[in-house]
Amino acid sequence: MFIPINQALLDQVSEKAQKSLRLRMNHNFHHTPDDLLNRMLNAMEPGTYVHPHKHENPDKREAFLILRGRLLVIAFDDMGNIIDHMELNPLKGNFGLEIPPRTYHTLITLEAGTVVYELKDGPYNVLNDKQFAPWAPAEGSAESANYMKQLLTQLALT
Repeated sequence: MFIPINQALLDQVSEKAQKSLRLRMNHNFHHTPDDLLNRMLNAMEPGTYVHPHKHENPDKREAFLILRGRLLVIAFDDMGNIIDHMELNPLKGNFGLEIPPRTYHTLITLEAGTVVYELKDGPYNVLNDKQFAPWAPAEGSAESANYMKQLLTQLALT
């Protein structure tokens, strides 16, 4: 049986993201964390902070396909220097990207109602899924909003 991804589902997940303290919400298509391919919608609102992290030991690939909105994806070296960035924007023909294992990265939501289809190697284990960047503020910290502004300024996107 098909699992539809339609406007109604995007609206539903976006509404939950808007009401969430974190300003983002997943809608999982995989049934258990043990699935070898984690698949989900990830709805994100401006102001949500994704602590820069990498997927290493176990190494995992991660891919994002933009369904609506605009999302900036930034890659860093091990010292926290920006080494690459890309705005996912379907109106500009930038539909997605894949992040290799062992690559520090973060996401900055540029438009309300942004939703991506996310794929990541599984299984998911909260204890080793992400290695957070020690040079970036933690999620929920007072410094996180300023850090995102600094990244946008550094990339001349403010």
